Parts: sequence; C-alpha cells; structure tokens
Amino acid sequence: MSVVDKTKELETKSIKRLLWQYAVPAVASQVVTSVYNIVDRVFLGKSDMEYGALYLAALAITFPVMNIIHAFGSLVGAGSSARMSIVLGRKDVRWAEKILGNSMLLTFFFGFLFVTAGYVWMRPILTLFAEGASPLAITTACEYMDIVLPGMFLVTLTFNLVGLIRASGYPIKSMWIMVGGALLNILLDYIFIVVMKGGVRGAAWGTTISMGASSLVAIAHFVQPSSFIRFRAHAWAPKFYIFRNILAIGISPFLMNVAAFAVVAVINSQLTKFGGDNAMATYGVVNSVAGLVVMMFLGVCQGMQPIAGYNFGAGHNRRLREVYVLTMQVCLVIGFIGMAVSLIFPRAIISCFNDDPVILDMGVVALRYLMMFSMLIAFTIVNSQLFQSIDKPWISIVTSLSRQVIFLIPFVLVVPNMMYAASGNMDDGVLGVWLSAPVCDFLGAALSLVLLIANRKVFSDGYVAPVRKPRKEAGPKNQ
Repeated sequence: MSVVDKTKELETKSIKRLLWQYAVPAVASQVVTSVYNIVDRVFLGKSDMEYGALYLAALAITFPVMNIIHAFGSLVGAGSSARMSIVLGRKDVRWAEKILGNSMLLTFFFGFLFVTAGYVWMRPILTLFAEGASPLAITTACEYMDIVLPGMFLVTLTFNLVGLIRASGYPIKSMWIMVGGALLNILLDYIFIVVMKGGVRGAAWGTTISMGASSLVAIAHFVQPSSFIRFRAHAWAPKFYIFRNILAIGISPFLMNVAAFAVVAVINSQLTKFGGDNAMATYGVVNSVAGLVVMMFLGVCQGMQPIAGYNFGAGHNRRLREVYVLTMQVCLVIGFIGMAVSLIFPRAIISCFNDDPVILDMGVVALRYLMMFSMLIAFTIVNSQLFQSIDKPWISIVTSLSRQVIFLIPFVLVVPNMMYAASGNMDDGVLGVWLSAPVCDFLGAALSLVLLIANRKVFSDGYVAPVRKPRKEAGPKNQ
C-alpha cells in the first residue's frame, strides 16, 4: 500500500473524525500502560495484609528508576514518531523507513546502557533516591528491579514501535498491541501474586513477560508485507542526521521524564523525612491515580501528533490549528472529570489499593491536593506536545519543564520545611508536599499559555515551515 493510499485521510478527513480515530486507541494504549504499574500495586497492596504497605513503599522507591528508563524510551520513541509523521506529510516513504531502522539502533544502544548500569549500581541508586527508607523496603525494591529491568528495555522497544505504527496510519493496531499486553499482565499478576504468592518478584515476572509478548507483536508488524513501512536493508545504515533529528524532537519528552524522575526522588525524600514509609507508600498510590489522568492527556496528544505533524509537513496550517483546539478541549474535559472524581470519592479510590487506616487517611488529603487543578495540567501537556509535533523542540522543552523543574522541585524543597519550622509538627511537613502540587499546576499552565501566544504564527495560513539544513535532509530518496 502506498503512502498516499494509507495516510491521505490525514489531510482530507474531518479533524473531529480523525482525532476520534487516532486519539481513542492512543488513550486506550496510555490507560492500559498505567495498568502495568497500577495492577501491580492493587494486587500487592490487597493480597497481603502484613506486607502490603511494604510492597507499596518498595514500588514507590522504584518510581525514579522507572521514570529515567521511560525517559530514554520517549527520547527515541516520541522523536521518531513525530519525524515520521512530518516526512510522511512530504510523501517520502524511503525517509520514513530510515527513521524506523535508525530508531531501532538508538533503542538498542540506550537499552544496553541502562540495563548494564542498572545491574551494576541498582542498590546505591535506589538508596540515593529513597534516603531514609527502611533497609527492608530497599531490599524489596531491589528484588523487583532485578527481574523487571530487562522488561523495561522491552517497554521502551514496544513504545517506540507502537508510536511508529500509529504514525504510519495504524492507530487501531497500535492500541491492540498495548491492550493485549496489559490483559496478559493482569492475568499473570493474578497467577504469580495471588495464586503462587510470589510477592514483588511475581509482579516483576508478570510485567516482563507481558511486555516481551507485546514487543514481538510490534516487531512482526514491520516485517509483514501488508505494512507499507517495513524493515528494509537500507534503513539499518546509521545516518547521523536522522539520529540528530530524532533526538532533537525526543529531547523534550526525555527531559520531561527526567524531570518527573527528579520530582519523584525529591518528593520521596521529603515524604520519608516527614512521614516515613507510610507517607511514601501513600504517594505511590496517589501518584498512580494522578498518573492515570496524565496518561489520558498524553493519549489524546498522541492522537493529535500524527495529524498535526502530517499537516504541518504538508503545509496545511488551518487543519493544524483545528486539531490543536479540539485536542485542548478534550483534555480540559478529561481534567475536569478527573478532578471531580478525586475530590468527591478519594477514600473509595485509595481503598482500591490498600485498606490500612493510616494510608487511607493520608491518601484522601494527598489525592485531593494533587488533583485539585488537574485541568490546568492539560495546558502544559497539550502545548508541549504541539510544539514537539511541529518540530519546535526547544519551545517544547521549556513548556514541558515549566511545571516540574522551574516550579515544583523548588516548592517541594522549600514549602514543607517552612511549614514544619513554623509548627514543629511533622504532619505539616507532609502537608507541605501535597500543597506544592496545585500551586505549581497553576504556574506551569500560565507559562505554557504565554509561550503559545508568543508562537501563534504557526497557525497562520501564510506560515511556511523552515526546511532543515543541510539540504540533503529535504529527503533521502536517493540515499
């Protein structure tokens, strides 16, 4: 099938129908991605009343490491899918195939680095990110990571390929690859954790096996003859300019994930300081819930990305503006629903993970504060994803880092200490962590709005996207 046959609808079909067609599978993929962590927490927190809180604390300790691994996955995956959308807008299939092959080379390279480094320095890394956590919690976290670390490479490989599958015109298939892996993960978690009493090791095996299955299916897509973008010999030749173009766009989501990693590390440190393992376990729960809403934002934006990137590459700026506005509207509705449910039913939500009265009481307060301004997070995420989709990486970087790095980390470091110093009550230190989130949500949204207004010319009918230099990057048809 030719590129014109497969992707022509991106410049002809109604934007509403296109966003529905691409965003629903992408949202489903993002939601089920959350399942890999949430299911582990639900099964572990509810399956063992004696060690449930310990298991939750151990998984919370692994958050920073998981975030940095996902960061390397997004560095390649988001960059390659955005570049593929743009070059398909220029009708260049050969260039798209080169992006596929070179993105695989980058994935293998980074995968080798983080798996090797993880096995060599795992305990010192986890101890650093959870200073003050109990030795038993650190040991339990290490048991989980010893098994799940190779699975994290499979996660990054799958995310990269699924993004490219979506960008090349197969949104439904990309969804089913992720959904199938999530369903398999649920089944394996039940077997390994509930039936076989495997604890965190069982959870790790369930995640690793399910992601291995998903990665094999994703690879098979680019081998079968029915896919018009496939693995071909010429695509595996390393091309520096393709590496550079992928990484230039991917650096924004990479830094956003690194920022998330830093935020989790700082929050874990402050919560451990003022509230111990219970506070850290509570954060592990509420962060999973808040992350579900963020995943839905990202899913809608992933649906926007191939539409925005393709039309940007093709010069259809009015359609670019239309898909952006519709994406923002959808994300604001999702944010409002997430906020309302969290404010009204916080105890019911927390009880799905653990019935410990201390975690329940602390979780109700934490969830309400973390989700208070969830609508505003939509501004930061949608604007960042827009600039990423239209090849404006540096603006995307500033937008994506505004909430987490510019505002949240300083607030989390300062506010809890100030509140504790004023009252002498350790609980006020924990409350200071929760209070920092809604303030920074507001400030991040305000800055992202300013950046959007400053760059609104990309929506103008007469705006022409610049051609990258050197000239050969206009398309490697003869390379």
